[in-house]
Amino acid sequence: MSGHNKWSTIKHKKGKADAKRGKIFTKIIREITVSAREGGGDPDGNPRLRAAVVAAKAANMPADNVKRAIQRGTGELPGATYEEINYEGYGPGGVAVLVQVLTDNRNRTTPELRHLFSKHGGNLGEVGCVAWLFTRKGLLLVPRESAGDEDAMLELVLEAGAEDLDSSDPEYYRVSTAPEDLHQVKDFLEQRETTVEAAQFEMDPSTTVQLEGREAQQMIRLMDAFDDHDDVQNVWANFEVDDELLAEA
Repeated sequence: MSGHNKWSTIKHKKGKADAKRGKIFTKIIREITVSAREGGGDPDGNPRLRAAVVAAKAANMPADNVKRAIQRGTGELPGATYEEINYEGYGPGGVAVLVQVLTDNRNRTTPELRHLFSKHGGNLGEVGCVAWLFTRKGLLLVPRESAGDEDAMLELVLEAGAEDLDSSDPEYYRVSTAPEDLHQVKDFLEQRETTVEAAQFEMDPSTTVQLEGREAQQMIRLMDAFDDHDDVQNVWANFEVDDELLAEA
């Protein structure tokens, strides 16, 4: 199981109980706004926007907030203009790191991210240095309590059109899909009374790096630092660490 997928699950668990709800809302609102600007304000015709709206509902964001964010994206309401930038670099032990950013000030964000990389044993790289290692995928998180046993769940997700099922987490099944099939699989599962707690796009690495000791701790701190940065929407990395260490993050 690759570290970035485990990290996604840990991050989701933290988000559900995170006291910094305002920061979560801010990131989701930015994603909704940019998604609507890039692909239109109809979630049914804009998969990225639909995923953002799903995240908003999972975070219990008021519907009015979602509506206003969409309207800012489509130009019906005034608002800040965010630039989408993907940063690439290396973490401790040569881990490949992708950072997706939405910022209204590139000149502020770039040096801040460079500082976070260097502070935690990594370095900001050139465009294209690690992106080739990752492939875009869909990811669904399904609480085990809402689903059947593993064999029944595997049969269900394959019937839905998913690519794979990971059952290594004690609380969630992780369902992988082709990006274009994410919402189709989500709808299929929900129609069969299976709860889908998160539906999002991920960057899946072709290879992973096993970290231990100090390097593992540095990498987890680096991921936390990125998650805490206001401009960072997502961060993916191809590391693996022991489950016990990751669960403490």
